Amino acid sequence: MTCTMDLLRSNLSRVRIPEPTNRIYKQECCLSFDTPRSEGGLFIDLNTFLAFGKDFVVWNYERTGDPVYLHIKQTKKLVPEDRPSKKPMLLAIGVDGGFDSNEPEYDETYSVVILPNYATLPFPSVELPEKVRLAVDAVLLAEGAERKEQLASWTTDKLKISSYAMNLQQIDNGVIVPPSGWKCSKCDKTENLWLNLTDGMILCGRKNWDGTGGNNHAVEHYKDTGYPLAVKLGTITADLEAADVYSYPEDDSVLDPMLGQHLAFFGIDFSSLQKTEMTTAERELDQNTNFDWNRIQESGQEVEPVFGPGYTGLVNLGNSCYLAATMQVVLSTYSFCERYYTKQSLKSAFETAPADPTVDFNMQLTKLAHGLLSGKYSIPSLEKCERMNSSSSAINAKQEGIPPRMFKTVIAANHPEFSTMRQQDALEFFLHFLDQVEQQNSGSSGDNPARSFKFGIEDRIVCSSGKVAYNRRHDYILSLNIPLHEAANKDEIEAFQKLKAQKISEGKELGTDEIVRPRVPLEACLASFSSPEEIHDFYSTALQAKTTATKTARLTSFPDYLVLHMRKFIMGDGWVPKKLDVYVDVPDIIDLSQMRSKGPRAGEELLPEAGPEDEFQSNKPSANEDIVSQLVSMGFNYLHCQKAAINTSNAGVEEAMNWLLSHMDDPDINDPISQKEDFVVDQTKVDMLLQFGFQEAIARKALKASGGDIEKATDWIFNNPEASISSESDCLNATTSSTPTNLDAALPDGGERYRLMGIISHIGTSTQCGHYVAHIFKDGRWVIFNDDKVGVSVNPPKDMGYLYFFERLKE
Repeated sequence: MTCTMDLLRSNLSRVRIPEPTNRIYKQECCLSFDTPRSEGGLFIDLNTFLAFGKDFVVWNYERTGDPVYLHIKQTKKLVPEDRPSKKPMLLAIGVDGGFDSNEPEYDETYSVVILPNYATLPFPSVELPEKVRLAVDAVLLAEGAERKEQLASWTTDKLKISSYAMNLQQIDNGVIVPPSGWKCSKCDKTENLWLNLTDGMILCGRKNWDGTGGNNHAVEHYKDTGYPLAVKLGTITADLEAADVYSYPEDDSVLDPMLGQHLAFFGIDFSSLQKTEMTTAERELDQNTNFDWNRIQESGQEVEPVFGPGYTGLVNLGNSCYLAATMQVVLSTYSFCERYYTKQSLKSAFETAPADPTVDFNMQLTKLAHGLLSGKYSIPSLEKCERMNSSSSAINAKQEGIPPRMFKTVIAANHPEFSTMRQQDALEFFLHFLDQVEQQNSGSSGDNPARSFKFGIEDRIVCSSGKVAYNRRHDYILSLNIPLHEAANKDEIEAFQKLKAQKISEGKELGTDEIVRPRVPLEACLASFSSPEEIHDFYSTALQAKTTATKTARLTSFPDYLVLHMRKFIMGDGWVPKKLDVYVDVPDIIDLSQMRSKGPRAGEELLPEAGPEDEFQSNKPSANEDIVSQLVSMGFNYLHCQKAAINTSNAGVEEAMNWLLSHMDDPDINDPISQKEDFVVDQTKVDMLLQFGFQEAIARKALKASGGDIEKATDWIFNNPEASISSESDCLNATTSSTPTNLDAALPDGGERYRLMGIISHIGTSTQCGHYVAHIFKDGRWVIFNDDKVGVSVNPPKDMGYLYFFERLKE
């Protein structure tokens, strides 16, 4: 031990005492998913505070020369099987009142290890040098970098006071609300009831995505009257702050400091009421803890767990299912498996990584690929196996899964939304991920796996002159509308609508087994993509004027993997995004040969190339002539009226006149209209589109293209999916030319026949909420990947997918 102590003293210069700002990793290896619970424990470099598993610590020593490490090993304690679990009261993990993970407890042992010979000294020990004792103590007392991010992201925001509460107007219409026996004023619902605090109407709440809940009468009442605040009956007690108050215009649960007075107005003595209903937050928690996956995905079937290479689950970090489902499918493709697993070892990725491998995209993606595909972590959980009795065989076995924390941190570095614990759109994440892969592999096209998803699209535009132009662009996904009028079960739908109307008239509810959803063949969705589409206000360089043209889209190349995006989310009444309740019948094999572009046709005449003047005329902003004519009739100058309409986004005569009166003395008021007039966009309209989930750049582009009209802007976004879902780099690659150019030379191309290999399904009313699950065809069978649950799929939801992944068939 004396020799080991001398060896430690000789290396004290390589030991640092961590400062509060240092990030300390002590829960997971930087290069693998080894933890202190792994067989070899975890080694923390006492100079860089990075953690390494037993198979990887020597790599760090060889690279950095850092010899002194704190070794942490955790061994499971024996815990009674009947240990009770607490019901969570907060949407948080690891904090008082939050989710109880109910994980087993562990004993921790520590030692100081000196490489390369793994000389070991026990800790704690008074014989250790003071610098080492201080360094180890600081490491052990510090909150791990992984844990800090987890806790900070999970704690929810506190409720805010409603801006409508202090000056809420209440109507004295003689309504007195009884202390019990409530019922919706418009239906027979007796649960999930809301009292409108303006007029005292009692109405049922929103209908949930699974058919439960109310009939939307409370929110419909707000749309009809504009009365802003409602309180949920059954949540009112003497503790008024615990009552569930909802603000419809603020679209959130809020605090009402005047709630006592507002309730007294309708004769409610809150001090005598007892709580009988869950608040919105409690219901959200209840759904989080009691989500019935089988009802949605596998119809209650027993799912046989699968273990081994390629069958590793991913731990849900808090609404990270969009990431888990996407990466499971992507890393099941040959191109990504080869690039980040077969042909790239963990050691080679580490050797090319920067000093901190936790922030290196290539390192963390390689780590994730090895974690998912090696099978090292795809084993039955020891804790679960030990608790199984003789009657619960392997059917109930469960794996721990691996937590993709470091990968999530790296991929979110350039996208702030993905760094939150909020649910995200799997499509948006998929495109962001491929964009990052493209950037990381730029300059080495042969090793860029993102290319396997990339293909060319050609728009053939025929203007009224008969001449033709070709626009080409690249994309990673084929976004498809779902034409409901092409449903194959129209007779059944018609009968269902009659039954539904009858049930409503009788005040009865439909049974789940009575609901009939449209079934649209995938062929109809593909045909809709390829069908001719009219383009209004198309500037023709042949006519040198705007006209109506016809556009048809075809593919110029076919990728190794084709991703189909089903556009299930549309804008409903009241500008509320809603999800189409529809099935799409997707076959296992598809043939897209009819969608291949044939290029310029014999004898057709191409439109002349656009010059600077054509560009100006094409992009020239246009004023609403109705607004202009009304202003001119008031005696204003015609040019000034045009400018007023354009600069107010054609909002109306009053807005244009106000602009005109305040800009009459502008020095450029008499200058000809230029393109710069088109760049004035109403920020409130941008904010409205942002609330619908659109990106700001796309919202501005749509408003400019539609003259500031919200409805037209929304239609523009949905009718130009390439503008909203293509990456910026691909937009730069797009060309608008009369003569097709060879943009596709670097893209993969082959046969047009594909086999379905992966499905990402979405449960919920919006891409920003709910849950994502992946199904992948592996080893001749369908497998479900539901976060850390991996098993043989009994009934894969081929007709319920949000994203479909097809692999090209080998000819």
